Amino acid sequence: MTKQILIVDDEADIIKLLQDYFEINGYQVLTARSGTEALQKVAYSPDIILLDINMPEINGLEVCTRIRDYVSCPIIFLTAKVEETDKINGFRAGGDDYIVKPFSIDELGARVEAHLRREQRQSIKTQTKFSEDLVIDYSSRMVYCKGCPISFAKKEFGIIELLSINSGQVFDKEHIFERVWGLEHEGDSAVVAEHIRRIRVKFTEVSDHVYISTVWGVGYKWVG
Repeated sequence: MTKQILIVDDEADIIKLLQDYFEINGYQVLTARSGTEALQKVAYSPDIILLDINMPEINGLEVCTRIRDYVSCPIIFLTAKVEETDKINGFRAGGDDYIVKPFSIDELGARVEAHLRREQRQSIKTQTKFSEDLVIDYSSRMVYCKGCPISFAKKEFGIIELLSINSGQVFDKEHIFERVWGLEHEGDSAVVAEHIRRIRVKFTEVSDHVYISTVWGVGYKWVG
């Protein structure tokens, strides 16, 4: 099946370069030259998004933050410069990967393929019911509590998936970061605690049950 990629960058030359490359490699390509246009193109449900950070008006981080609760596909940030704090902010906004300009287009293509393969593997999983109130549908990456859907960002769902499949097993932050973000990332595992905090807030809005328990000094486990 043809994959659809959304390329967002305010530089026409980069848009042209990436569009030609991905079309030659069999992708259906959507493009946007601004954050505002990107928000409109997301309605076409792309399979993956390449998102420039440094854009006028609405930058890439803000675009990612706005769409992340509604879009589960991988988001790869494109940036001319990245510091560790920038990476952490990007991951917190819901990004999945970074590539720094100037980049190798073949490396970018390989990363896109890797993220899409990971998404395809996830889609094979089937729906699992854990209690009378909670259902996790791994194929559609959705969580339902008392029949109502709860919207989780990609990494939030990744954490839920890892912990719930291994219910009762304790994972430290470093292990969760490696499993959910991938070994290729060099970010701070402290971002895991922020994601778990957000997960708990969303669960608290619909249920009194504690699904993720903290094992002090060790890590986290699923107790659903």
